[in-house]
Amino acid sequence: MNNGKNVLREKSYSFALKIVQLAKELNEHKEYILSKQVLRSGTSIGAMVREAEYAQSKADFISKLSIALKEANETDYWLSLLKDSEYIKEEVFFELSNRCAEILKICTSSLNTVKGNTK
Repeated sequence: MNNGKNVLREKSYSFALKIVQLAKELNEHKEYILSKQVLRSGTSIGAMVREAEYAQSKADFISKLSIALKEANETDYWLSLLKDSEYIKEEVFFELSNRCAEILKICTSSLNTVKGNTK
């Protein structure tokens, strides 16, 4: 496994832990619907990254990493909604959104490299 995959694996796992903590806090404040959405998408990123590590083919790798990218984008949407609806503070949003943006960049870069779209 190369270093880029290790970074993505570590960042997506660390992010998932933060999302689990966020969901717990939201549940303590009786916010169940949005917490479930952000928990599902936020933890799915790392799961797809892990699946991509053992992809059966290049196409399978691209598919799994593309799903991770989509899940990261969806998570960013839920985080924005939670901030704008005042369920989370701006500081929490910015920390999580910045982490999510890093993951999006790494996934995009990895996909471009695998697809041969490097510039």
